[in-house]
Amino acid sequence: MKKTAMFLSILLSVTPGMARHFHESGFMLGSGPAPGIPGNGVIDLCIRDQVLFAAGDDGIAYSDDQGLTWTRSTRQNGMGKGGISALDVRDGVIWAASGFDTLTSQGTLPAGGGVGYSLDGGESWQWFRQPVDTLGETAYKPTTTHVQNITYDLALTENAVWIASFGGGLRKSTDNGQTWEVITVNGAAFDALGDLTHRAFSVIYDGQAVWAGTAGGVHKSSDGGRSWTTFSHRNQDAPVSGNFVVALGKQETASRELIWASTWPTTTESGDETEFKAVSRSDDGGLTWSTMLEGESVHNFAFDGPVVYAATDHGVFMSPDYGDTWAVYPVITDAERRVTVYDEEINCVAAGVASALWVGTSDGLAMTRDNGLSWTVFQVYVTPGDGGEPATYACPNPFSPSRDRVLGEKGHCRFVYTAPENARISISIYDFGMNLVTTLDYLTGMSGIQAEPVWDGRNDLGLQVVNGVYFYRVCVSGQDESWGKVMVVD
Repeated sequence: MKKTAMFLSILLSVTPGMARHFHESGFMLGSGPAPGIPGNGVIDLCIRDQVLFAAGDDGIAYSDDQGLTWTRSTRQNGMGKGGISALDVRDGVIWAASGFDTLTSQGTLPAGGGVGYSLDGGESWQWFRQPVDTLGETAYKPTTTHVQNITYDLALTENAVWIASFGGGLRKSTDNGQTWEVITVNGAAFDALGDLTHRAFSVIYDGQAVWAGTAGGVHKSSDGGRSWTTFSHRNQDAPVSGNFVVALGKQETASRELIWASTWPTTTESGDETEFKAVSRSDDGGLTWSTMLEGESVHNFAFDGPVVYAATDHGVFMSPDYGDTWAVYPVITDAERRVTVYDEEINCVAAGVASALWVGTSDGLAMTRDNGLSWTVFQVYVTPGDGGEPATYACPNPFSPSRDRVLGEKGHCRFVYTAPENARISISIYDFGMNLVTTLDYLTGMSGIQAEPVWDGRNDLGLQVVNGVYFYRVCVSGQDESWGKVMVVD
């Protein structure tokens, strides 16, 4: 998806899940049911020493008590511009990268907001601009811009930090981000436009070797990047499903050690119609691969003993037996708070804290300790009516019914307000001529900020409304009514 000084548009069309995270959260941040989580668009999760780290629209937060309290770090602490695009933690040092959307002559494109680290739990950061090359670089074709040069993944070894930045390629720093070395997995001079293996999307460290995922396959180095072994769709008898590798993970138990890869086709450029989208798994260090979850877009993996979790465009998939069999979790709903996660596209998963599974979405953070039978949902909102804020507001606003909070092939818009416990709610929606479009009824659970019921952008006949401005009235039993408006743009 990237551009250096050149426009790398070819893979942009096959990476819809990557750029979306930086602009679709739509939530306003502040005090709420779970103060401290880094926005409702949770992009990455990481567990280290029983501490959960969550990265999102508004920085990073971590919790050492299973989500009861959070410590939060934002741009005010010295982080870079945009939402967090990558996260890793090692020996108490937090590393992160950020990204944002920027308007260019080719339209709106993702851009790198830089890379940085914190030595004090996020209280302060040493932040560096997105690594780029100088215009005078002659040893290879340089990437001289942060546009389409965004760090999608990073990994920490004993003596280096590695970043995978598509247009910027695979790079490593051995001096804590002061300087960066361009690493090419095939030894050729760096050329992100002309060489698929130089477009990097994922990187992990398994304790012994660095694994990198590019648009040219999976690559492994056991000597700090000096030499590499490439595993591609075309150089093995039992290969990965496709050469576009958007996520990597390592699963280790007492009896098995496996490498997992989300492998998508690069047929737009390679011309090989045998590539297909799937998950590829190897238990022999990459020599052979088996494939599963064919057709699924997987963004992230998590492991708990033999159990595998995959964050996909169609929910969380779980395998209890190293990927031999799979099941998908149903819609995530917090029954106690009566809150549903309106997003079937899952950004990330993490497991290992207090036998819990954590799920990051663009509609909040969710946690289950009973294999999905019950959930706790964490979301944050500006408190309606507080500090001059309106008594109610809609989010996202503008609202696109075909793209925002899509669940069950319908988008969802929230109306945020405050109400007591077990209060009856009626929300009436009107068009610009004040004609009634539909009415939503609801009974609250816990008291406080409410973000239910939601509107799918349809009228009482089940037809999607036309674009325009709509007014809504919130009636809470025993309280004065409040009004707001939402713009529908589809």
